Amino acid sequence: MKDYLNYKDKICVVTGASSGIGLSTCEILLSLGAKVYALDINPLPLNDVTFIQADLNSKESIDNAFAKLPNRIDSFFGVAGLSGARTNYYETFTVNFIANKYITDYYLKNGMVQSGSICYVTSTAGAHWDKYSKEFEKFILASTWEEMIDLLHEQAKPDTVGIMAYPLSKRAMNYYMAKTAIELGEAGIRVNALLPGSTQTGMTKEFEVEAGGNDELISETGVAHRLATPEEMALPLVFLNSNMAGFISGFPLVVDYANNALIKLKIKKDRMDTKVGSKFLNISFVQNILKKQLEPLNNPDTDNSISNKLDNTSISEDNNTINEINNEDKEII
Repeated sequence: MKDYLNYKDKICVVTGASSGIGLSTCEILLSLGAKVYALDINPLPLNDVTFIQADLNSKESIDNAFAKLPNRIDSFFGVAGLSGARTNYYETFTVNFIANKYITDYYLKNGMVQSGSICYVTSTAGAHWDKYSKEFEKFILASTWEEMIDLLHEQAKPDTVGIMAYPLSKRAMNYYMAKTAIELGEAGIRVNALLPGSTQTGMTKEFEVEAGGNDELISETGVAHRLATPEEMALPLVFLNSNMAGFISGFPLVVDYANNALIKLKIKKDRMDTKVGSKFLNISFVQNILKKQLEPLNNPDTDNSISNKLDNTSISEDNNTINEINNEDKEII
């Protein structure tokens, strides 16, 4: 029988491998005979993988991890990600975007075999990446880790909560995927992205609080009316990096059980067709709203409705800043 997926003995690197979609991806790859190198802060409960501890918020840690990997890689699965609910803006954006761009620019572009494949797990929250590209194009154009970190510090304050870094980073990843697919196409390397809908992972509670409740999170699951399992996302992810998808590149595959179809047909509202990178989000009263919205993560008895209440004093203090940012935002689509 012909092996259409063709993973046997292939060198596969998976980030965010210790849980959720990353763990399911490792399990599937092992069953297909791949040689799996799993990168994560925490070890994973699989014996047949090569685990390498790595903190994607640290350039040094990434460099140390890749020094332990084979010189040539067949497939890269960029699964690691943070919701921003428990991490600040800097860490969220760094893990979700900067780490992936750095790994690709400095290691994958020079360390992948011809006919190699790359797939990033982004998000349906990263939709409209082409429409709002001016919000993040400076990160795309940056050439070094240090330059991206400097730009990140210009983007937000040290205590800025990470919620809005999530959609911005996912949009940036989708854009970067498309750009890199064109760049590496001549070398025979395919690059794609998987855009999962709401999925049952270790971050489910965080996304539930961010969405405003379990019902709101479920509403993003199309006509399935339930969260996807990690395996239901890992399977199409493995497909995209396999020989069966050999002529697919530069494609953001939305896996959300027709939620995107409902939006395209205007049956439901498109929540993500809005700016997510405005400096308006740094204003103190907006930050206070976001912090209050996250209180149920630490205090389950918190009334989440307070996230909709504005502090009039804070609004008054920030009026000048709002006017300045409104003028700046007119230049962004």
